Amino acid sequence: MKKFSLSSWLLFLIPSIIGIFLFMIPVATEDGTKIPVAILANKVAVLVEPFIIWVVAITLTVGAIGSILYFFKKDADPLEQTFAEKLFQVNAFWTITRIVGAIFAWMVVFNRGIEAVYNEYTGGLLLSPTGLLAFLFTIFLFAGLFLPLLLNFGLLEFFGTMMVKIMRPLFKLPGRSSIDALASWIGDGTIGVLLTNKQYEEGHYTKKEAAIIGTTFSVVSITFSIVVIEELNLGEYFLPYYATVVFAGVVLAFIMPRIYPLSKKEDVYIDQRPLDTQGEELPEGYNVVTHGAENALIQANKNRSVSKFIKDGLKNVLDMWIGVAPVVMAFGTIALILAEYTPLFTWLGKPFEPFLMVLGIPEAAEAAQTMVIGFADMFLPAIVGGGIESEMTRFVIAAVSVTQLIYMSEVGGLLLGSKIPVGMKDLIIIFLLRTIISLPIIAGIAHLLF
Repeated sequence: MKKFSLSSWLLFLIPSIIGIFLFMIPVATEDGTKIPVAILANKVAVLVEPFIIWVVAITLTVGAIGSILYFFKKDADPLEQTFAEKLFQVNAFWTITRIVGAIFAWMVVFNRGIEAVYNEYTGGLLLSPTGLLAFLFTIFLFAGLFLPLLLNFGLLEFFGTMMVKIMRPLFKLPGRSSIDALASWIGDGTIGVLLTNKQYEEGHYTKKEAAIIGTTFSVVSITFSIVVIEELNLGEYFLPYYATVVFAGVVLAFIMPRIYPLSKKEDVYIDQRPLDTQGEELPEGYNVVTHGAENALIQANKNRSVSKFIKDGLKNVLDMWIGVAPVVMAFGTIALILAEYTPLFTWLGKPFEPFLMVLGIPEAAEAAQTMVIGFADMFLPAIVGGGIESEMTRFVIAAVSVTQLIYMSEVGGLLLGSKIPVGMKDLIIIFLLRTIISLPIIAGIAHLLF
C-alpha cells in the first residue's frame, strides 16, 4: 500500500465518522429513536412551522417559472451546462409537473380553488406546517449540506471495496451501494434515493445499478417501521415484525434485479460508458482493507477545499428543493385524491382478495385494498387497516406496507424527480411485483406467529 500523510488519513477519517454519525447512528430522543440529521430537521421544522408552507410554495413557484424560461432556451451540452441550466432545463413533462406542483401548493396555502386538491387528506396532508413537504424541506436542507461527508471523503470507496464480493454476486451491484442501503435502513428511504441519485449523476452507478438501488435498497427506516406497527396496535410484535420485513426485503433484493423491468435496464453509465468492473478487482499484494483504504485516501485528497464542500452542499439543497419537491406535491396530491375521492384503490385491490383467502388471511376483503393503497402514501395501509380485528391480518398489512417501498408521496415521487432512469410504468410494475412476491413470505411467517 502507498504511503499517505497524517493529514490525508484525518481528511478521510474525520468527515467520514461525522457523516456516519449524522446519517446512520440512531439517537434516543423524547419522540423515540432518530438519526441526528432527522433530529436537526425536526428542530428546524418547529422553528419554521409558522411560515414553512409559504417557503415551499414560493420555492415551487421559482422552480416552475425557471423551468418555463429555460424551456425556450437552446439545450446546452451536458458537460458545459451551468448549475442554473442543470436545475431548470427539463423537458416538457417535468416542466408541466413543476407548474402543477406550484399551482397545487398555492391552492393549499390559500385554501382556495379545487377542494379535492387542498383538502386536509390530500394536498393539505402533504403541505401543512407539520406535513411531509415541510419535513422534506428541512431534511433536504441538512441532508444536502452534509451529504458530501458521505460522498466526497472516501467512505464509499473504503466500504465499497470491502463489500463488492457480497453485493456484486448477490444483488448485481457495486460494493459502494451498501452505504446507500445502510443510510436508508437506519436513516430514511429518502436519503437513500438522494445518495443514489448523486452517485448516478457522478458516474459511479450504471442506469441499471441506480434503478436497482433506488427501487430495492431505499428501504423504509427503522423509525417509520415502529410508527406503522404502533398505528396497527401491534407494538409488542416489533422484533418478529422487523425481522420479517428484513427477511422479505433480502429475498426481494435477490429476485428483483433478475426480472423485468430492472433486468432490462441498460448497464451503461450516465455518459453512455459501458459497465466497468475492473476497478473492483484486487491488485496484487492487496487485501480488501488495504485496497479500500488506499482508494479512500486518494478520494479524500481530491477534496481539500472547504469552499468546494460548502458549494457542493448548497447545490445539493437547491437541487432537491427545486427538482424533487414539486414532483412530491404534484404526484402525491393526485394519488391521494384518487385514494380519497374514488373507489379506484378498492377496485384495484379486488384481485388480491382471493390471493389473501388462499393464503389463509382473515378478513381478506377488508385487507385487499390495503395491498394497493400504499402506492399513494406509505402510511395509508396502516390507517385503512387499523379497524381490522384480526391481529394476523394487521401484522401482514404492516409488513407488506413496509416492504412495498414505492410510495408516490415519498420514495416514488423522489425517484420520478431524480435522474434515476425509472418511469411511472416501472414503478407500478415494481410495486405490484414486490407485493405479490413478499405476500406469501410474510403470510407464512404470520401463520407461525399467530
